[in-house]
This record gives sequence, structure tokens and C-alpha cells, in this order.
Amino acid sequence: MILVTGGAGYIGSHTLSRLKELNEPAIALDNLYSGHRWAIPKGVELVKGNIADQALVEGLIKKHKITSVIHFAAHTAVGESVQNPFKYYRNNTLGSLNLIETCARSGVKHFIFSSTCAVYGNAASNPIRESMPTDPVSPYAASKRMTEVLLHDTEAAGFAMKSVAMRYFNVGGARVAGGLGQATPNATQLVKVAAEVACGKRPKLLIFGTDYPTADGTCIRDYIHVDDLAEAHVQALNYLRKGGKSEIVNIGYGKGYSVMEVVKAMKKVSGVDFAIEIQPRREGDVVAVWADPAKAVSLLGWKPKLDDLDLICRTAYEWERAYQPS
Repeated sequence: MILVTGGAGYIGSHTLSRLKELNEPAIALDNLYSGHRWAIPKGVELVKGNIADQALVEGLIKKHKITSVIHFAAHTAVGESVQNPFKYYRNNTLGSLNLIETCARSGVKHFIFSSTCAVYGNAASNPIRESMPTDPVSPYAASKRMTEVLLHDTEAAGFAMKSVAMRYFNVGGARVAGGLGQATPNATQLVKVAAEVACGKRPKLLIFGTDYPTADGTCIRDYIHVDDLAEAHVQALNYLRKGGKSEIVNIGYGKGYSVMEVVKAMKKVSGVDFAIEIQPRREGDVVAVWADPAKAVSLLGWKPKLDDLDLICRTAYEWERAYQPS
């Protein structure tokens, strides 16, 4: 049985849907802070609770004979983390510490961790390889890096739990099969926000900084479709099940798009020439980052199928147009 923390959230729910397609038994643990009960696939149990509750997690592991954990539960807004670092270290780091300790002491064998490319900070060059140094520039990024260290130190202490920390890049889009997309309240992810603006749910799109040292002055990111990301988690779990050793792996397409390029793509697929407004730079944002995904391809056998910015924007827009918050 697989325990998926944050399973009612954006990436967690897509991963649960993929696991169900593969007939992999799984349960979700989510406190519904930003997730939604309706996002859980039919037939999958949702336990409402917190990852920091060690008694709850231990009970779930024993009751359901959990052998694998896929850990998504976290706060993820870079700007908010700068303004309120305590919230991020309490939830992302302390919560993960409690979860990892409980899993390790309870005999969990495999642990897949939702990390982030933000741990690299302002990398000296692109594409970014896993061997490059980390230098988090926000509490969000630092909280994720601390969890990676916790996983390493847990294994070094003699526990048998193997892990894959997945440093994925910017996620976007909605399930190609339909019926599922990002519903995070007050979302900050560019593709999601652009889709909301195109649908008239926000009056304009704020662009934070046009004076970066890039071709059009806006930040550059590697955008990955959420369905490809969900598949990467399945492949990482299969890798560990086959006896793979603990690893850190980048998940991205290996190319970068600027904020303005994403805006143009969203306007193209939606047919809406929505308003934008230039704002000062946002603290904690890095200039440019895109992945070298070679390790994910060779080690995990990951084969991305949805490497298309227009497709990412189109599925996000179609989902947003149909989605009405309850």
C-alpha cells in the first residue's frame, strides 16, 4: 500500500489518479489546507490529518501495511515564505521531520519526496545538473533542502528506507483526460494565474520584474506538464522497488521559457488578450533555471510525453474555464 501525503492537492491528486489507473492501492493523507476532497479519485480513501501527527501516521502505516510513501504535503509560495519563514519551516521542515522519523521507525521501505529546483538558487549556468551546488535563496527552498538532508541522514543512521528526492521544475497544466486540474486557492504559479486571468477570474496578470538579464527581461523557467510529473513519481517508486539506491533527480524538460513567452502562449490558446501589469521584482525569485533531465530518463526510465508549452497552457485554460470553486 502507498501513502500519498498532500494527496488532495494539485500534484498529489494527479499522481493518485495515475496510481489508480495502474491499480496501485493507495490512500491519501491531507489536512485540506489547500487541497480538496473532490480531487481524490473515487475509491481512494482520504484521511484528514497532518503529517506532523506521528501517532496518526504510525497508525496508518500499521493499519494499511504501508510500504511506500510519496510526500507532497507542503506550503509552496516563495514570496509568502520570505514574509513568513516560520510557517514554512514549521510545516515543511518540522512536519517532514516527524513524517520521515515515523516512516523510518515503522519500517517504510520507499520514500518519494516532492522537492524543488529552487534549492539550486541562482545557478552559475544552465542546464542544471544534480551535481551542481545548492544555494537556496528563499525559506521555501531552504525548507525543501533541509528535508533532503533529513532523508540522507536518516539512511546514514542505519534505517533501511530508501528515497528519491525529486527536484522538479515549474509545474503547469491539467489532466489531459480531463476532470482534474489545479484548484489551489490564491495560487501563485504563473500558468495557473494566467489561466485565471484569461477566464476573467482575475482582472490582470502581475509580472514581477522586467529588468532581469534575459532576452525580454523576465525570469526563465522550465515548465513541465503535471501528467508527466505524476508519471515520474510512479517511475521513481518502481526504481526503488527494483532495488535502486537513494537518489536526487531533476524532473524537467531541459528547456526554458520566459514569463512573457508563457503569457503569449496563454493568450494564443485562449484567444483572450488579457491585461498585464508590471510590478517590481519579487524577493526570492531567481533569474533563470532549467533542468538537465538526463538522470531521470536514464535512471528512472522516465519518458515525458507532453513537452509542449501550448499544450500545458491549453489544458490549464480548459480546466480553469470549466472549474467553479465551491
